[in-house]
Amino acid sequence: MNRLLITGAAGALGRALRPRLCGLANEVRLSDLADVIDLTEHEHFVPCDLADHAAVVDLVQGCDGILHLGGISVEKSFDAILEANIRGVFNIYDAAHKAGQPRILFASSNHTIGFYPPGQTLQPDVPLRPDSLYGVSKCYGEALARMYYDKYNQETAIVRIGSCFPEPDSRRMLSTWLSYDDLASLVRRVFAVRDLGCPVIWGVSNNDGVWWDNTPSEALGWKPRDNAARFRAKVEARLPHPDPEAPDTRFQGGGHAVKPVRAHD
Repeated sequence: MNRLLITGAAGALGRALRPRLCGLANEVRLSDLADVIDLTEHEHFVPCDLADHAAVVDLVQGCDGILHLGGISVEKSFDAILEANIRGVFNIYDAAHKAGQPRILFASSNHTIGFYPPGQTLQPDVPLRPDSLYGVSKCYGEALARMYYDKYNQETAIVRIGSCFPEPDSRRMLSTWLSYDDLASLVRRVFAVRDLGCPVIWGVSNNDGVWWDNTPSEALGWKPRDNAARFRAKVEARLPHPDPEAPDTRFQGGGHAVKPVRAHD
């Protein structure tokens, strides 16, 4: 690519991916509400509020690909999620349509299916069961991506990210962990494959006891290498075995499934 846009570049995933995606594009346009520091010679920072339609249209112009990490990444009030995750993702797709339809990787979430029980192996086409307003907003983003593909052939990889951290820090994450290196290799495959379409991909490493089946996405050529099993002894020694009847262990979404819905901050 000539120019890749990364939204949410100041966040944890943006910071982790920047050095791991070196060489993917001649120029990387980084965007966030917060400042992005330590720019390399091929990076350029453009501050942008995703809820500002005109600013997003300008942001997307001239980009060949979009890694959309921006928005609220945890459960918040409806007011906050509305602007960042509903209006913001619409602005990204509308701007992409106006800019010649650069390929998009949409960072969705496992919280779109958080009310399924742990241990139930899920296919990408399973009916959605969001566990939170955050999860609902990601369902909206997935539906919007599919509509733009069916209507305009706008290609998107819908990646339902599990738990992307340096290492798993809970028993739940032994099943849901996605390493930074595996996510970076997935990003590279999404922008390298000739024909993408609009697949739903589970963003999860090659963990023992993983809850999600990525077999339908094997044509993409992505093979995660890391396995949370190497952290199992460390996690289990630090954390007691959870009560299987506790609300936050009865569902794949964990704590998101029990947080109350808030309209306002």
